[in-house]
Amino acid sequence: MSGQSFRLALAQTLVEGGQPAANLDRAVAAIRSAADLGCRVVVLPECLDIGWTHPSARDIAQPIPGPHFDRLARAAREANVYVAAGLVERAGSQLFNSAVLIAANGDLLLHHRKINELDIALDLYSVGDRIGVAHTDLGTFGLNICADNFSDSLAISHVLCRMGAQIILSPSAWAVDADHNNQRHPYGKLWLDSYTELARLYDVTVVGVSNVGWITGGPWKGRQCIGCSLAVGPGGTVLARGPCGEAAESVVPVEIQLRPPVARGTQMASALRARGYMGP
Repeated sequence: MSGQSFRLALAQTLVEGGQPAANLDRAVAAIRSAADLGCRVVVLPECLDIGWTHPSARDIAQPIPGPHFDRLARAAREANVYVAAGLVERAGSQLFNSAVLIAANGDLLLHHRKINELDIALDLYSVGDRIGVAHTDLGTFGLNICADNFSDSLAISHVLCRMGAQIILSPSAWAVDADHNNQRHPYGKLWLDSYTELARLYDVTVVGVSNVGWITGGPWKGRQCIGCSLAVGPGGTVLARGPCGEAAESVVPVEIQLRPPVARGTQMASALRARGYMGP
């Protein structure tokens, strides 16, 4: 789909560890606010229901579809918007750090399980086992989660782009030390570098949205998530940034203009070489 444009919302919400009801209430409120701003797509944070690595997930995580997913699907349907969101998923005896893309009618379009999970989280989450894109009336969406876009793990997004993704949505949880001074050490270069590389090579848009708030359980207890959500468009243009801080809840609208894939199939390798990519 060429030349498609729409408004998208970076919805960085407060996530409290082990408090799914309150967290989902805030996510639903953000969805409604985004719809009121004319947004067609809303991107929410990683593990927004329970909190990243919060140990309560062992007892309260839900399946997908399940009660937490259903709450978001109902909100998407009522607001008539697409919703990308991170949820902690129970699948039999396993837990996954998962993300979903929900259609404006409430249907489940994409169900991703984080692949490049941090080693400190592997005693809680299993490694993901799926990847895919969704073709919609707005364009072709890819979905991944946070560290799936580390610069040394961009193969995951390379595959999404080769599958035809025009925009990659990435629920995230960007945490820093408790005493982090953002004026002295501005956060976000690693994401800007990765997102820019993908945008430069494939003409895609990449959107990462982080939660805000203190981490109250798990291996990073005592750190703070600070938002700083980011949208980068084709060529590496920064389209929008979210505010920074553990209390910086916000819904940031951004205009998205999609471009067609730069090539398809075996033509992709030569197109990438012409842009300076020497990888596989």
